[in-house]
Order: sequence, then C-alpha cells, then structure tokens
Amino acid sequence: MLNLAVDIGNTLTKIAVFENDDLIEAKQYDQVEVSDVEAMLEKHSILKVIISSVKHNEEAWQTLLANNFKVLKFNGLVQAGINNHYKTPQTLGADRWAAVIGAHHLYPTQNNIIIGGGTCITYDFVDTGANYFGGSISPGLNMRYKAVNHFTAALPLLNADENFGANYGDDTASAIQSGIQNGIKYELQGFISEYVKQGAGYNIILHGGDSIFFDTLLKNSIFAPYIKIEPYLVLKGLNAAIQQHND
Repeated sequence: MLNLAVDIGNTLTKIAVFENDDLIEAKQYDQVEVSDVEAMLEKHSILKVIISSVKHNEEAWQTLLANNFKVLKFNGLVQAGINNHYKTPQTLGADRWAAVIGAHHLYPTQNNIIIGGGTCITYDFVDTGANYFGGSISPGLNMRYKAVNHFTAALPLLNADENFGANYGDDTASAIQSGIQNGIKYELQGFISEYVKQGAGYNIILHGGDSIFFDTLLKNSIFAPYIKIEPYLVLKGLNAAIQQHND
C-alpha cells in the first residue's frame, strides 16, 4: 500500500511516497507543477493521499490529486492516536501537529521534545502516554536577521554563520550574530531544560530547514547525546495519520 504525503510550507512544498512506514521517495519544490505530480503518480501506484498546508489557496496540481483520490486534508482536528489537549485544535498548525504525531509514532516509549526550525521556531512536547498539551512559537533564525535590519535605520542585513562561536561580538556585525545565534542557543537550552523536568527517557527531535544549524548550536551542550535529526518528521507524521484512516 503506497501513500502520498504532501507538506505545503511557507517557502517549500515537500512530497513523499511511503510504503507502510518505509519512505520510498521524497522531493521538495519551490513551486510544484502539475507535471511533477503526474510523473510521481505514473511512477508509483498510490492508494491514499494526505495534504497538510499552511496556505489557503489551492493550486492546479492539488486539484489533480483531488480529482483522482479522496484526499485527506490534514489539520489539528485529525485524530491519530494522540490525546490532543490543545484548547483550540482548529488553530493548531498542521505542521506542528504532524510533527507531534510523527515523533510519537517513531519513538512511542519515550518523551519527545520536538523542535522545528523553519520560518518560526516551534517547540512541542508529547509524553509517553501520548499526551500533547501545547508548545511555543518564536521568530525563526532568518526572521530575526531580517527584523534587525528592517526595524532599524543603520543595522545591516546579515546571514547566519554556523562557524560563529564567540560569546560576544567585538564589532556591529558580530554583535548582531552573537545576539541572534547565542540568543537562539540559550532559548533552545532553556526550553529543553524545562521539558526535561517532565520525566526521564527523552529525545530531542530536530526537524525543518534549520535543524542542522540548531544541532551545531547544541553540539557541545549536555543535551547533545539525546538529539535526533528527522528531516522528514512532518511527512512521517502525515503518513502515520493516514494509515489510521480507512475511509
């Protein structure tokens, strides 16, 4: 049984084919064309399709899928074996919810701290009892760099530097890098420290475009042995969700 999982984010769209829990193929696109989807459908005998999207407009390739499959449109109301205690599940970001489902599906016997490094940084936690109570959202790495430049008259627009390791900056550029990158590092460590208090036996699961960068920030911390990088976590969560839906 082959499933097609689609994650439409703010900047990229990721499409993956799964056979049960096995990832067969995954691609990401800046812009998906109808021909891209047609090629994937010709290559694989897809039975089920699930789509998670942060956008409201539907493109032609999505219409193609809807015309050929009963598409499950994923959102925070979709049930997938997690006790969702979020007060407003209808507003819960689909990518966050899929990541929570994916984390528990992959590591059901451990507490999972889930950190997404995308446009925003997201922090979520699901315990061994499959309970999810909520999380946190903060500005992402690139958003912080852009904000410093946009909301000031004189500060330059810089890029993240994974080789920056100083505790402070000795000029304006390095001061910005210190504030942003050390700020994120201390933020990561602070949230993780609080979640660890929930109980022993935990994973720190990093996903999203900045996951490797965050791993670099945490590599010398006490949390390094517990880090797992799951670049396809959202897609795996979507696949886990659709496996539990037989309609």
